[in-house]
Amino acid sequence: MIDVYSWATPNGHKVHIMLEECGFAYQAHPINIGAGDQFTSEFLAISPNNKIPAIVDHHGPDGKPISLFESGAILLYLASKAGKFLGTTDREKFTTMQWLMFQMGGVGPMLGQAHHFRIYAPEKIAYAVDRYTNEANRLYGVIDKQLSQHAYLAGDEYTIADIATFPWLRSWANQGINLADFPHLAKWFDTISQRPAVKRGVEVLAGLRKPMNTEKERDILFGNQQYKRH
Repeated sequence: MIDVYSWATPNGHKVHIMLEECGFAYQAHPINIGAGDQFTSEFLAISPNNKIPAIVDHHGPDGKPISLFESGAILLYLASKAGKFLGTTDREKFTTMQWLMFQMGGVGPMLGQAHHFRIYAPEKIAYAVDRYTNEANRLYGVIDKQLSQHAYLAGDEYTIADIATFPWLRSWANQGINLADFPHLAKWFDTISQRPAVKRGVEVLAGLRKPMNTEKERDILFGNQQYKRH
């Protein structure tokens, strides 16, 4: 059994989808990041960076429990455990990992900033909105070009690179993107969204997430609460 401590966000959904794709038995434990659950001592014990998701696999590589945080590391671990979605040859594995790192280092942070400054920032700062919207469009273009040559990000097979990237692109409208400008990406997006495991994965904990309406929630997610030592 794998315990996943998570919330219905792009990074959370990466792991939810992967668990569904692999067919692992798991239990999802909600970490309500708007309520501050990520700052509890219990959660910090397995995710010291106070970010979701984190997992505890009670049957780790040596037969003992292992806890992991960082969604990319979790995907690599689950792919290794399942023997799926990473590639089989060294060439395939490194190609998959480079596109996973592209998501972790570029797509996630930059689209997150685009989303923040366009939707959540208390004041609209034109420079920030333009900077991150333009970068979002650039990244979508990189993905679209890759998908003009291959069915999936790392080649002709579906991998953790696709699983990591797809949830971040579900909010394309909020990121200032016109999906019609990226036809190869749009086709890939539609293909992945129809996978049964993906449909199940994006529903995990989704019913618990509510719109952020209070200043307290904003402070927990974006304000001084983030910078306290816990």
